[in-house]
Amino acid sequence: MESPMTPDVVPASTHDMTAGHGEPLGEFVMPDPGADDRQGPRAGHDGPAGMESALEAAQSGAEAALKAAAGVTGQLRKARGAAASGQVRDLRRALDAAAAQAASLAAAASDLRAQYDFDEGAFLASGGYAKELLAAAAERGVAMFEEDERLLCYPSIVRLVPGDAAVEIDRRRERRLRPSVLVGLLAARQARPPKFRPEPFMESLAEGYDLLVARSGKKPDAVVRLYDIWSVLTLLPGQGKEYTRPEFARDLYLLDQQQVRHTKDGRTLRWHASSGTRGAGVLTTVARTGQQQVYWGVSFTGQVP
Repeated sequence: MESPMTPDVVPASTHDMTAGHGEPLGEFVMPDPGADDRQGPRAGHDGPAGMESALEAAQSGAEAALKAAAGVTGQLRKARGAAASGQVRDLRRALDAAAAQAASLAAAASDLRAQYDFDEGAFLASGGYAKELLAAAAERGVAMFEEDERLLCYPSIVRLVPGDAAVEIDRRRERRLRPSVLVGLLAARQARPPKFRPEPFMESLAEGYDLLVARSGKKPDAVVRLYDIWSVLTLLPGQGKEYTRPEFARDLYLLDQQQVRHTKDGRTLRWHASSGTRGAGVLTTVARTGQQQVYWGVSFTGQVP
């Protein structure tokens, strides 16, 4: 199954809640004190071993080399003018200066290349980049947290691709890895409405629900875990990787926000809570407000015409 998010439940309280009464269907779960332990230490993104500092140093070195290059260009312009007018003494002087400055520029560029020995692939694979990105997001006030080897930043899901020195944002490859830049891109995506189609997703959700109810012999309005519905929707080989749990949880939240509650056959979606917010089968995503939001189960009620 493909996510209805184009590349771009919290458990409701302990009782099930239906749409149409104006109250939110999910509850927010504030991060617990152990959240940082799950994510690992949040190394400052300006630390000596960070990508941000390595790129900042390379940028500064390149700017200095550009100034030197401008000096070479200036001397060559003087040489051109002297040659055009026949001022041979000025021509030799400008050529000598250009050659000397060019040699200095070449040495500076060589040194700059040698100094930039940052192994971005290893850094992404080690988990260091994820920690630095989390720290950069926190500094900017952009909510982000880790879940199932993904970084969730509403409405985006970020996957690191160490082998290609890149990340994927909602399955689209992105090579701008500087933490401050990538956080800016994610913040800009938050300012735009998500591209989500609630009706097709609702029908897929109901189809998976019906299959599980029929297979287990439960009554038509039984409560079914959302994790089990996701498993049914990804039964085909490789589909679990194509449509991940974080994507499914994100889409549940977007459906919740769209206030779409009825299937084409007239049944009503109800959200149901687990007895514990950290129990088995709980799906976690990040809400628009930046808080964690979890979903557990659903049922579809009402007579099918």
